[in-house]
Amino acid sequence: MFRVTSLSGDALAKAATKENGFEDDFFARSAFLTVSGQLSAETYACAMGDVYTFGPTFRAENSQTSRHLAEFWMIEPEMAFATITEAMDNAEALLKSTIAAALDKCGADLKFCDQFYGDKELLDRLTSIATGAPFVRLKYADAVDVLRAEIAKDPSKWQFPDVEFGTDLATEHERWLAETHCGGNCVFVYDYPRTIKSFYMRDNDDGETVAAFDLLAPGVGELVGGSQREERTDKLEAKMVEFGLDPEDYWWYLDLRKYGSVPHAGYGLGFDRLVCYVSAIENIRDSIPYPRYPGSATF
Repeated sequence: MFRVTSLSGDALAKAATKENGFEDDFFARSAFLTVSGQLSAETYACAMGDVYTFGPTFRAENSQTSRHLAEFWMIEPEMAFATITEAMDNAEALLKSTIAAALDKCGADLKFCDQFYGDKELLDRLTSIATGAPFVRLKYADAVDVLRAEIAKDPSKWQFPDVEFGTDLATEHERWLAETHCGGNCVFVYDYPRTIKSFYMRDNDDGETVAAFDLLAPGVGELVGGSQREERTDKLEAKMVEFGLDPEDYWWYLDLRKYGSVPHAGYGLGFDRLVCYVSAIENIRDSIPYPRYPGSATF
């Protein structure tokens, strides 16, 4: 995360080395740029039903790739009385309808973009997603099994050949699942190991996995990440402790469940990455007017 502070010099150095050292800062506490609007959106969803946020998010990760930015825009729907299944249904409907609208309203632009991608390859791919078969749904454990079998044929073809239950899948794994294993269709991989996912994701009954999913698309890999949220107070608090978080820092989030909650779920869709996907832009830095990424904040 990026820290937000009005302190500088010795005052900042001193504040960072002691407990509650930021009481003289602007917010009188440690503050950071948001990495997601999700936790706040859960509060709104439990009050109002179905909501979404759309705004900039910030990640202080040194990711020097064509798919990552330090600041990007994210669409985050959050739905009350919804499970992981309804969240996947909603994400699929959103992607299909968005691409269908782009094909309908921006046909000339997409035809122009297609010149740099291949002979109607872009238009055919987008049309297939918008009007084609339902997206494939594949359990994470099954995805690992098919990947291991494929990698065993020739490990030298893979940058990351070591895949087992608990591995955080790399882009090459995600693209192979969508482009080859699922025949060029989008695929939801779901029920990830709890050890590689966030504390707020609902534990499944098996004790090993959580109700989380990623939507993988041919040509790009992950487009959407989401989950059903943990609405059970005791399990959520215990998981915070297990993951090294202080429940006191999340008192307002726990309070949402204190007197009873509802099943709810949601996901995040990186808007800039979606722009890349629809327009065949190879580098995400070209999808946003003022790109900010590790080593560069010119604008």
